[in-house]
Amino acid sequence: MKLRAFLAVCSIAAVLALAGFAGSADQKPSQALAKISPETESCIGCHEQFTPGIVADWRKSRHAVTLPADALRKPALQRRVSAQSVPPQLGGVVVGCYECHSLNLARHKDAFDHNGFRIQVVVSPNDCSTCHPVEATQYGDTKKAHAIKNLMDNPVYHTLVSTITGIKKFEKGKISSQAPSDKTLHETCLGCHGTLVEAKGLRKVNTAMGELEVPKLTNWPNQGVGRMNPDGSIGACSACHPRHSFSIEIARKPHTCGQCHLEPDVPAYNVYKESKHGNIYESKKHTWNFSSVPWVVGKDFSAPTCATCHNSLVTSPSGEVIAERTHNFSDRLWVRIFGLPYAHPQPKSGNTTIIRNADGLPLPTTFTNIPASSYLIDKAEQDKRFAKMKGVCTSCHTTAWTMGHFAKLDNTIQETNAMTLTATQILVEAWKRGVEDKKNPFDETIEQLWLRHWLFYGNSIRYASAMSGAPDYAAFKNGWWELLLNTTAMKDTLDYKTMLKKGRK
Repeated sequence: MKLRAFLAVCSIAAVLALAGFAGSADQKPSQALAKISPETESCIGCHEQFTPGIVADWRKSRHAVTLPADALRKPALQRRVSAQSVPPQLGGVVVGCYECHSLNLARHKDAFDHNGFRIQVVVSPNDCSTCHPVEATQYGDTKKAHAIKNLMDNPVYHTLVSTITGIKKFEKGKISSQAPSDKTLHETCLGCHGTLVEAKGLRKVNTAMGELEVPKLTNWPNQGVGRMNPDGSIGACSACHPRHSFSIEIARKPHTCGQCHLEPDVPAYNVYKESKHGNIYESKKHTWNFSSVPWVVGKDFSAPTCATCHNSLVTSPSGEVIAERTHNFSDRLWVRIFGLPYAHPQPKSGNTTIIRNADGLPLPTTFTNIPASSYLIDKAEQDKRFAKMKGVCTSCHTTAWTMGHFAKLDNTIQETNAMTLTATQILVEAWKRGVEDKKNPFDETIEQLWLRHWLFYGNSIRYASAMSGAPDYAAFKNGWWELLLNTTAMKDTLDYKTMLKKGRK
């Protein structure tokens, strides 16, 4: 009885609290109140007291003031939902707590009984697909969605992860390795790539509301882009559209991409901040409209952010579509400048674990840069994707400027790949001479210098070139200067180790 009375008070508190919230310009608060489901009102009533930040974030969201039925009636270019219809129970109420946390309960192993309701903890891409099916499907075939699998199920990359994050001990004159703990993995590599979240029964926790019984989730919390969810789906929409506002504005700003795309290995955000585009963004962002759909070049923004080039629906002021919205972040990319170890054509599938090169390794190229072509997009597909990116660029730049830029990028790719080949030849020679053991290609000096060569320096130069700016990242800061030093260090180390080996004989 006490719990029922408390929930009743909570529901009343929710109504009183929501009566003063600021709705959208075309949505009066009283209208919004009438369209909040009773279940969500109960959620708000309690969470208003115990997690007020969540409630405040949701109130400011489009979900809080927009009926899915109204969203479906928007003109095609203005629509933010891709579903043709939504379940009847969602059509007449705004998208609130209960509407998201009670979807597809039969599939959710993290579902549990909570204060009279059956809900799930994790809201997955499969749940979001109720209103956003096209976006969820597009994302599901990306390298991002498969990020944990691509890293941990590839024996080469898994070895790299374990070598970098494992504990090293010095005993009897030798260094031994111990595998990294799950917690270390989850706050390093898997913090971005995602974790496996499984429900392992229930556990009791003490909260401000008293003792509650909740699901026991492994590797939680996590919002990595390739997270594996308790309903069997992969990915996390909240990686780019964070809870509980799920804001398109946040997703369009480069800070969001900068959570993971940072130097030294993926320096896209660092390069952007130093580029001309980044300079304009930092200077003029306070005048831009980050929430408009479609996003109108020259009106809503005056220089691209990451989202402009890679996935936003962009139109001209006259309404001409320059680039279609996509949540497949490779849709406008014809080349993968992130070298593994060489830059190469984009993979056909987001699941890169299926790739086998001519040496039988799960890598997109051989050590001598022979592409695993049957797993990579062909010339026709490369041209198609290049045309999409070119269209974005020429909405501001002349064709001559744009083509000149990409000609420089082509040259950069060729020359950095050539430098990686040089480093690889030194590494192979070290293995041939027996001065390093290739059982683990990342645990000895020359091998680690080789890794830095392409993972840090080659990638830095290519990102600087591709994003039309930050020449220091191509020259002295993780650029050509470091490639020079690294090549010399590899050769000198090879000679030194060879000398020591001959001396021992």
